[in-house]
Amino acid sequence: MTGTATERTAAPGGTSVTAVVGLLVLFEVMSGFTQMGITPLLPDIGTAYHLGDSGVNWVQSVQLLAATVCVPIFGRLGDLHGHRRMLRVALVCVALGSYLVAVAPDAALLWAGRALQGPLVALLPLEIALVRSRLSVPDARRAIARLVGALTVGGLLGAALMGAAAGALGVRGALLVPAVLATVCVPLSFVAVPESRCAGRGETPVDWPGFTLLALGATALLLGVSAVQEGSGAGAGVVLALVAGVALLAWWVRVELRTRQPLVDVRDLTTRRTGPFYLAAGFFGVVYFASQAPDTTFLAADPDRTGYGFGLSSSSISLVLLPAILAAIAGSAVTVALSRRIGYRRLLAWAFALVGASFVLEAGWHTALWQVVAAKLVAGLGLGVALSAMPTVVVESAEQSRSGVATALYNNVKSFGGSLAGGVIAALTAALTRHSGPGHGKPGEGAYVLVWLLCAGCALAGAAASLLARRPQDAEGSAPGA
Repeated sequence: MTGTATERTAAPGGTSVTAVVGLLVLFEVMSGFTQMGITPLLPDIGTAYHLGDSGVNWVQSVQLLAATVCVPIFGRLGDLHGHRRMLRVALVCVALGSYLVAVAPDAALLWAGRALQGPLVALLPLEIALVRSRLSVPDARRAIARLVGALTVGGLLGAALMGAAAGALGVRGALLVPAVLATVCVPLSFVAVPESRCAGRGETPVDWPGFTLLALGATALLLGVSAVQEGSGAGAGVVLALVAGVALLAWWVRVELRTRQPLVDVRDLTTRRTGPFYLAAGFFGVVYFASQAPDTTFLAADPDRTGYGFGLSSSSISLVLLPAILAAIAGSAVTVALSRRIGYRRLLAWAFALVGASFVLEAGWHTALWQVVAAKLVAGLGLGVALSAMPTVVVESAEQSRSGVATALYNNVKSFGGSLAGGVIAALTAALTRHSGPGHGKPGEGAYVLVWLLCAGCALAGAAASLLARRPQDAEGSAPGA
């Protein structure tokens, strides 16, 4: 059967699978729009709610903490009781949270709304598990590429349009836009999205002790990292949070090893079939998340005062980064076609190598704006391919009955890599800050070069990890995508 024919196979209720994938793409556009759209509004949100830098940081941190808790449990409950069912629950939570964020009268309710938006990150794992259940391997790969591409496009639209919406409608009016989008998605999920074929087959209860320890450990670690990012240094509270996080996660590993049906198969993380892909995801998180803030501050730095940078405004920075975002979309679009020629594993390694090369270029040549744009263009292409390829290799290396929790774990590992690296980079740039007067401390140019070289090293380590993986298709020698 051809890929086109498979995509048009009728799902329950007479709905074609092509239409279902289309709706899931719409959900991902909404997800990307909501996740990235709040970023340009953070300064205005801080002013509206009289928040300092720490309070503004928590607008982002609360959603990340909630996602850390939600993603694994939504993935596991989807595997046990149906991915469509949990997809609907996630969309309802996101819609309610988005409205609360828009109308919150104080910071406490604003943070509560952001916490309700946590299941945003669970949408993609649930969707990937669903399409894997409903489609053949080639069609599932195409569907995953479309979903990741839609997430990227949604993020681009959110970053580009929400600032303009705030100028026309005010901050609260702009925040209502993602709330309306999420509300539209809720009834659509009840219209034409079929349930995954493995729905209702799970009889094993959820590993609640494992979930609790993972949530507490992850929260403690992210609290410690957040404190470092806010400039709290290595105080007793920061050290206590980090130590508690490590201890709780170590306890979690011990519990998972002794549980017959764990939330996360820790043993599976150490095999060549899956472990290297999760390791690569962690390195990707470092490269993808931790480099964003330094890149922005470098472009905005006043060269007359610091000796580097270009003194760009926020709107100018968006224009400079736009080619990289478009390159990422293009990379995502060609991933499936390229994978047919060289296989997903080798394609992922080449994508990481491209990203590593881009950071080496940026570290060596960044005195002219065109040099930075060229380096970011190469990085965007590699990141787009990696964003599409990694969920595919992760979900195909896992058992189909655990697709949701496998993809959820991938998202968590990626987020942790970025979050922890963010704290390290914040401490690094603080240590290398050059003081040019009271309140005018700026990192030296060498700090940025060191960050870019660190990202290059992580990207190359991700390439090596990808090549170390041994996928089931490799063993069988039957799949061109191996």
